Amino acid sequence: MRYLQQLAALVLVFVLLFFPLSAQAASSSSIGRAAGDSELTGKDFSGQALQGVEFSNAKLENTNFSNADLRGAVFSGSVMKEASLHGADFTDGIAYIVDFRGADLSDAIFLEAILLRSRFEDADITGADFSYAVLDGVQVKKLCERATGINSKTGVATRESLGCR
Repeated sequence: MRYLQQLAALVLVFVLLFFPLSAQAASSSSIGRAAGDSELTGKDFSGQALQGVEFSNAKLENTNFSNADLRGAVFSGSVMKEASLHGADFTDGIAYIVDFRGADLSDAIFLEAILLRSRFEDADITGADFSYAVLDGVQVKKLCERATGINSKTGVATRESLGCR
């Protein structure tokens, strides 16, 4: 009996070493509609309901998301230079490695959003609400240097939402 257990273990090790199982990860496309690797520069999505949409590695320069419902949306590896998210609701959204340089983020809601490794140089954050958002410490410092205004929907001051001192 012991011999059979050892043989079975040896066969199992042999199979796993030479025929490894492929990793099966949950696809982020299950989040919602995907617009990956797309050229969407200058498109107008203003006022649209885009909950859970995914933009992966998308070129979104000068794209208009003003007053759009982006709750739970995912922007990963996308370029959003000069894009407008004025008044957009990005609650529970994810923007990982996104270039927001020069974007209009004024009066936008980033409640509990994950904004790690994203860039915000020259972005207009007047009245944006970043309450409970996760940002890189360096970015928070830079944003606090120019944080002003109060969000018209939530009533929260931008400086307060960023935890500026």
